Amino acid sequence: MSYPRKGAKQISELANGLIDPVLAKRAGINTALLGSWSEIAGEDFADCTRPEKIAWACGGDETGGFRPGVLTIACEGARALFLTHAQGELIQRINSFFGFAAVHQIRIVQKPVSQAIRRSRTPPPLKGEAARKLEGMMEGIENDKLRQAIQRLGTAVMGKGGKQR
Repeated sequence: MSYPRKGAKQISELANGLIDPVLAKRAGINTALLGSWSEIAGEDFADCTRPEKIAWACGGDETGGFRPGVLTIACEGARALFLTHAQGELIQRINSFFGFAAVHQIRIVQKPVSQAIRRSRTPPPLKGEAARKLEGMMEGIENDKLRQAIQRLGTAVMGKGGKQR
């Protein structure tokens, strides 16, 4: 097990450090909210919604304290109606995430929400000439783990998506 060197940072920490100020300035949100949105929204709305921005109230309340903002959420089609009915619970979940009453209202905007396409990490097995060629290349490899690793790599490279040489 290797331990990180002192002073070394993960790329995600550096990226969040660069992205968070831009998101905060333009949209009033941060990467933590975006990254945790599927847990906050729950399985009913995680696939069809996306937080867009939080409009924070200017100034404060009468006592000079903090005033909660309005969260704009992009939602697909008819699911916006169901989201409207569940917005009280969603506001509670969002405020629980922040740890204080950050949002007092949700504004729903109907528009397409694109989700990242998840591809299968294991390519389909090779057939025919490509499979025979890969087997020929792996002759003489005795270590089983190394053979399996090269099999996976060769399948990915020589498969449908890769170029055969």
